[in-house]
Amino acid sequence: MRGTLVLSWILIICLSLVAVQSEYYSETRPVHHHKPAKETNLHFFMHEHTGVTAVVVAQANITSNNSSVPFASLVAVNDPLRTGPEPDSKVIGNVQGIALLAGMNASSTQYIDFGFNTGKFNGSSLSVFSRGEPGLAVVGGRGRFMLARGVALFNPILINATNVIIEFNVTVVHY
Repeated sequence: MRGTLVLSWILIICLSLVAVQSEYYSETRPVHHHKPAKETNLHFFMHEHTGVTAVVVAQANITSNNSSVPFASLVAVNDPLRTGPEPDSKVIGNVQGIALLAGMNASSTQYIDFGFNTGKFNGSSLSVFSRGEPGLAVVGGRGRFMLARGVALFNPILINATNVIIEFNVTVVHY
């Protein structure tokens, strides 16, 4: 028993010395891109149909909500991206993600992904994670938008009880 106790103390002392004498190590390396950075400007429209392409998946149980926007709601979206504001304009992709409505003035925090399935950017997407005003931060991408960063400015064209159409002007730097 005494041998086990001595061995335990030796192990504790050794481990404490390792923890005291070790240091955090980090090395910053320059990023080498094989391709030069490009700036791309995109213009498209998101068409949302409430209850069909945007659905409330969770909502706080609040009885005193005087706002027209449901406070503390989580909304899942899967909306088509189109070339124009007209309902029959060409579909170029879709936007998928979630929006957390957390302000009494319709403000929200959003994670959305603009996916493109036609043309030059077929198979590529832009990831956005941001609060909504005055624009959304582009924080990444895939495909032709690898390592994208930028801003997605938006302008609501139509908002009514069943439809929302939002114009997007997106500027991204990517490789």
